[in-house]
Parts: sequence; structure tokens; C-alpha cells
Amino acid sequence: MRPKKSSSLISPSGVIKVVTHAMMGAALGLALGLLLILSNPAVANLLIHGGHQAVVVFVLTLVTTFAIGATLTGIVFIIAEDKEF
Repeated sequence: MRPKKSSSLISPSGVIKVVTHAMMGAALGLALGLLLILSNPAVANLLIHGGHQAVVVFVLTLVTTFAIGATLTGIVFIIAEDKEF
């Protein structure tokens, strides 16, 4: 019988992996926001006329959405790696 090994998600390296996935998601959110502003003049116009608060809400929405999605995906990947023998 094999000894039960602890999950690598709870270890310090697992936490670093999850944080890395969150940072990658945040970077992708920022890149998508920039691409959206550059490719769609209507979005840029809305942000220009919306003021500082519109820009903050736009950026925070994209960054948090992508960061949460990438973090959850990273957790799934780490758990799937643990199940492989």
C-alpha cells in the first residue's frame, strides 16, 4: 500500500504556482483591455468621456475576471497533476 502523499496545492510551491496563474490572468486581462481599446474606437471614446472612474472600472473588471479564471484553472491543473502517477 502506498503512503498517502500530501497535496502539492497546500505546499509553498503550490501556493507559488497558484499565484503565478493569477498573475498570468491579470496580465492577460490587461493585454485584452489594451487590445480592445486599440481595435475598437467606440470603447476608447467611452473611456475618454467616462472619466477616471470609467477607466478604473474597465481595468479592474477585466483584470479580476481574468485573474480569477486563471487561478481556478491553475488549481484544476495542479490537482490533475497530483492525481497522475
